[in-house]
Amino acid sequence: MRYILLFLLLPAALLIYIRVSPMSVDRWHVDPATAPRPDRPNAYLMRDGDGDAPALILPASPAEVAIALDQLLATAPRVTRLAGSAADGHVTYVQRSRIMGFPDAISIRLSPEGDGTRVEVFSRSRFGYSDAGVNAARVTRWINRLEAALGS
Repeated sequence: MRYILLFLLLPAALLIYIRVSPMSVDRWHVDPATAPRPDRPNAYLMRDGDGDAPALILPASPAEVAIALDQLLATAPRVTRLAGSAADGHVTYVQRSRIMGFPDAISIRLSPEGDGTRVEVFSRSRFGYSDAGVNAARVTRWINRLEAALGS
């Protein structure tokens, strides 16, 4: 009986830990422009050079992009701000999966680029080896909504 109880309690404790696990600002609030590429395929990096996609250039000022980003993510499901601010040009959000509560960190850098704004994004999973394309899909979805909000 003791082993059955242990067999049931350990997975339950692990699932609870995953759902409530804290995200350290020191570890997860990184600059997408300079962060090292992870060695696991559970991330998506949008930046020039070694990114999975190039940085996006939007025809709006960093202040306009920051406002649109804040408005977009204020209504996004299960998203909280971990550190920074879009207005300051560097912000990290955490989005948890719907059922299991797995946390993903999404760091965004907004910087002036000519008359527009360069957007660099680093989305990565805290747990697991692969993310089955979740980070790439999230970044694509957020960027499409951001472009639509800015009318670009």
